[in-house]
Formats: sequence, structure tokens, C-alpha cells
Amino acid sequence: MNVLIIGGGGFIGGMLARRLAERGTLRGADIGRLTLADLAAPEAIAAPFSVVTAACDISDAAEVRALIADDTDVIFHLAAVVSAHAEAEFETGMAVNLDGTRNVLETARATGATPVLVYASSAAVFGGDVPDPVEDWTGLQPQTSYGTQKAIGELLLNDYSRRGWVRGRGFRLPTISVRPGKPNRAASSFMSSIIREPLQGQEAVCPVDPDFEHYYLSPRRCVENLIRGAELEQADLGMQVNMTMPGRRWRVQDLIDAMTAVAGPEPAQRIRWEPQPDIAAIVQGWRYDYRPEKALALGLTADDSFEDNVRYFLEDAGLV
Repeated sequence: MNVLIIGGGGFIGGMLARRLAERGTLRGADIGRLTLADLAAPEAIAAPFSVVTAACDISDAAEVRALIADDTDVIFHLAAVVSAHAEAEFETGMAVNLDGTRNVLETARATGATPVLVYASSAAVFGGDVPDPVEDWTGLQPQTSYGTQKAIGELLLNDYSRRGWVRGRGFRLPTISVRPGKPNRAASSFMSSIIREPLQGQEAVCPVDPDFEHYYLSPRRCVENLIRGAELEQADLGMQVNMTMPGRRWRVQDLIDAMTAVAGPEPAQRIRWEPQPDIAAIVQGWRYDYRPEKALALGLTADDSFEDNVRYFLEDAGLV
């Protein structure tokens, strides 16, 4: 079993790689080779199988052709230019999120091996004039360039799967929180920083009001769902291979209350409330009430509470 993680240098890609190293198997077979690729070659990880790292710009078709081998069995496509970045730099978002995804699909098709292709989409494909809640059959109406690029990727994945060129499955990720590391250019970045920084003794800025609602999932649960998604049988996915990954709906105040329940009142005092109209304009176009019945029926799961998300972060960051 040969596995490729595109976006293997990101925090979800790295967590996924380490989890696969712990498991040693995928889709009922021993992993023989794991390739981690990103714009800069990721660091190798310890594993009971061969680990290869590579630098790859997926907007360059030739680099993607050099990356995906004919014997690649499973591809996790996690690479993306995130929301606020894609909004600020339209051409960059199109090159990576749209052209790059098409390069991955075309190269996978050219192998003739019908690899499993797990595509990380986004809940940003929804928005606009659609009613809540968002069901499995709700139409895609993205309100950002990032959401539009992800929606096109979903349509391409479904078509390439219908034609038998890949065994695709796309998962619309909730906002993943609490993310480790530093803030990125995602509009949702504050949804981790208002927890992550205060827990580490630093100030954080919240650009929306306490009642702002959103849809969340922990990094640990996201990784487990991606693995479960890779192991699904194609016939079980039906005619639409894309679906919303399970998550939980919480207000910003619920996140802060969960942090307080786990770590006491002091961290919440490090949050400053400062409206940011550019961020609010993006996130207020997103939906937050999702009913991911298909993914739940296929065995994917959500977190039990945001307190768990906080505990996972503290454990993974070595703060407990």
C-alpha cells in the first residue's frame, strides 16, 4: 500500500502522517511507502515503513506528474490556499485550489490505476440564499473565491469518479479548532487563536461578537475521519461522492466557556474584542447549521464537546 499526502507539511497533513505511522495499515493492507509532499519538502517522520518527502507546487502540472507514481494507491489531497488568502490574491487561489486540483486529478487519471483520492473540501461551498439547515442535498452557493474553487473541485472529483478514473471521496471540513502553531491567512484563523494564544499566556483578538455561531471539529477527529473516509468502499458513496464532515455547532462564547471549564478563568481575560469588517464580511456569509447525515451513516463522527477540543490541544502542545 503506497500512500501520498499532498499538503503533508501542514498541521493536518503531519498529524495524518503520524497517525498512519502508528497504524501501519490502510484499507486492510500494510503501508509500504508514505510520500509527504508540500510546497517545501516536509520533514520526514519515524515510521515502520519507507517515508519519502518531496517539494511540489501543485499549480505546476509537470511537478505533479513527477510526484504521483503509477503505483500510488491512496492520495490525500489537503493542499490549498486558504480563505482570506484566496480572497486577497485571486490568481494565487485559482492556480492552487482550481488548477492544482485539476493537475492532481489528471495525473491520477493518467496512471490508469484508479487510486483512492481523498479531497479536503470546505463548508465554504455553502452560503447565499439557501435555507438553514444545510442538508446533504443542499445546493452549493459559495460566497467567496475560496468556496467557489472548492465547489469546482468537488464537481470535478465527482465526474472523474463517475468515469472510473479515480475512486474519489470529498469531505467538506468544518473549521478545525484548536489548531496548533501560529495564525494563518484563513478567515477562520481567530477561531483557534482565541483559545490557543490565551492558553499559552498570550493575548488574542476576536473580530466577531460572542454570539457568532459556527461549525467546528478537532484536529484529532478530522484525521480519524479522513482515514475512515479513505477506507470506505466506492459503492457505498453513491452517485455523489462529496459530503459534509460531521462537526458541532457552537457560539464563540461556547468556545470560551469550554476553555474556562478546562483551564480556569484567567485565559479568557487575555481576549480582546475588536471588530474586523473584512473578516466579518467573509465569515458571515458562511452557514453554520449542518446535518451531515450521509457522513454519519458511513461512520464518520464529531467531537462530544468543545472541552475535548481544548484538552486535545493542551495534550498535543505539551501543556499538561
